[in-house]
Amino acid sequence: MVPDRKDAEGKSPWAEARATLPGSWRDAIGAEFDTPYMRALAAFLQAEAAAGKTIFPQPGRIFAALRRTPLDAVKAVILGQDPYHRPGQAMGLSFSVPPGVRVPPSLRNIHKELESDLGIRPPPHGCLTAWADAGVLLLNTALTVEEGRPGSHARSGWHRFTDHVLAAVNARPVPTAFILWGNDARRRAPLLDGDRHLLHQSEHPSPLSAYRGFFGSRPFSRVNGFLASKGLEPVDWRLEHPDRDVA
Repeated sequence: MVPDRKDAEGKSPWAEARATLPGSWRDAIGAEFDTPYMRALAAFLQAEAAAGKTIFPQPGRIFAALRRTPLDAVKAVILGQDPYHRPGQAMGLSFSVPPGVRVPPSLRNIHKELESDLGIRPPPHGCLTAWADAGVLLLNTALTVEEGRPGSHARSGWHRFTDHVLAAVNARPVPTAFILWGNDARRRAPLLDGDRHLLHQSEHPSPLSAYRGFFGSRPFSRVNGFLASKGLEPVDWRLEHPDRDVA
């Protein structure tokens, strides 16, 4: 799932990564992997690795959000900015860290709001695979980052790709809840149909902004209320048992 160097032979550098995606994603966005901007993105990542830079997440986890939550299973989207940039944290799911890794501050605040909103006690871990398996697409707008440099791949081409991911969810006839925390996520709101879908927008859960509108925004109950109003099954937001298979 690392971008393949056989591009010169005519093969898409993302052929292996695309093949690992669920069929619903391949049908909706599979053609994006063959576009010039995605080929340029593959070349950029190869050059960064050749220069000795450490890139997160591990190559096999870059598209983990899409593999974990098929398009036809999406009930809600939580949109992050880019992966965690410290060793051992990034796992390809926005805001999530593997079991055993210290819970980052933004995720601690998400846990606090979850308890305040739904009465669900914070788990002793930061793994959100249960949400992904329950139909919550945990998507970052950039899918890679250089170690120690948050936002370093923001202009590498990922935003074009993830905008197509959002467009694919938006185009489905099934009403979906989009949770947009912070300015970067809210800039994607014009791409989405706010008449058909729920666009829940608030401040980011980071310690710098959580008290300016994230706490008390009740995203989890509002998502479930919206889904129920459309006759759809709500999201099970419980996180008691992390999945050890985070690849």
